[in-house]
Amino acid sequence: MLFRLILLFTMTPIVELLLLLELAEVTSVWTTVGIVLVTGIVGAYLAKGQGRLILSKIKMELNEGRMPGDQLINGLCVLVGGALLLTPGIITDVVGFTLVIPGTRELFKGIVKKYLSKRLQDGKMDIHYRKF
Repeated sequence: MLFRLILLFTMTPIVELLLLLELAEVTSVWTTVGIVLVTGIVGAYLAKGQGRLILSKIKMELNEGRMPGDQLINGLCVLVGGALLLTPGIITDVVGFTLVIPGTRELFKGIVKKYLSKRLQDGKMDIHYRKF
């Protein structure tokens, strides 16, 4: 797992840099800088709006006495997506937008649910619930 993370955090910036350099050659340096800035601003705006919406849904479910499992996963997706959108790059922007936009987020929610379910079944994760 550690090797995969090291590979991810070293190869992603290299690939992103190469893609941005290629984009700058095809268009221009200023167009590429503009794209990076616009996706960062739009991404931050979308993540903020979706985050507020998810927080209100979490509060509503808690007030109704229900555990907001789906909304917590939505919040995680929006948090990661927002961070990716603030990171300069083409691949991170595509993944970030798919995590922030509600319709495309469903794919990732299914993957996260399946992963957490498997970890619970294998006994590699415990859930401690405390009622307040």
